[in-house]
Amino acid sequence: MAIENPNYDGARGAFRAAGARLRPVPVDRDGLNPALLPSDARIAFVTPSHQFPTGTILPLERRLALLAWARRRNAVIIEDDYDGEFRYDDRPLESLQGLDREGRVVYIGTFSRTIFPALLIGYLVAPESLLPAFTAAKWLSDLHSASLEQQVLAEFIANGMYQRHLRHLRRRNSARRAALLDAIHRYLGDRVQITGDGASAQMVLWPQKRVSEKEIVARAAERGVGIYGISHCYLKHPSPPGFLLGYARLNEREIREGIRLLGEVF
Repeated sequence: MAIENPNYDGARGAFRAAGARLRPVPVDRDGLNPALLPSDARIAFVTPSHQFPTGTILPLERRLALLAWARRRNAVIIEDDYDGEFRYDDRPLESLQGLDREGRVVYIGTFSRTIFPALLIGYLVAPESLLPAFTAAKWLSDLHSASLEQQVLAEFIANGMYQRHLRHLRRRNSARRAALLDAIHRYLGDRVQITGDGASAQMVLWPQKRVSEKEIVARAAERGVGIYGISHCYLKHPSPPGFLLGYARLNEREIREGIRLLGEVF
């Protein structure tokens, strides 16, 4: 199984538990490079809309190359679109599943990011050829998902309230994103580079000088600032230090003050 490096360690753990042999593929500023996919892989797991954790967006050329690889290798692509609803600077690219003409993409998503985590409702769009396998796996795991929550969610979508909710979230997150970018420019300047600011509600700071990821996280916590190191997301080490900043649950004042304190830490 080909997997982005760095990657979401929760997915990595699930694949390993299922017996997958993982083959890390480097991620650059344009996401996973299809030219580096291993010859023995039969599945690729990707996050093209907002690579986790770096936040890079896979361009159309690479999306088409990834689909061409799947066709040549008779492989399957798992497209995790965990927060594709949030894009700020331009129109979103078509999903791999939307570009797929041969039934090679399994598209997965969740409502936990857009509504609330405890809802615990995700979904997948699967090729017809894989429906029996997914149906059997679902039957073995828990027979069914909670009906009441699904019915309420279906009504929430059908009557247009979900789209209104998303528009509200985009406006709110857009203002918080702007505050975060402004604060980073003001208090951190050229000491860091940023990736992932074009989508989602998180971005990554890459220090321009070598620092201890663990020490920066600890010193920030002492000042009441919560950030996450990303070294644990790498399948192979050594990994460059980076810091994941989430801003969906903070207001603009909290964001600016947090980055001011983080500037002192750096």
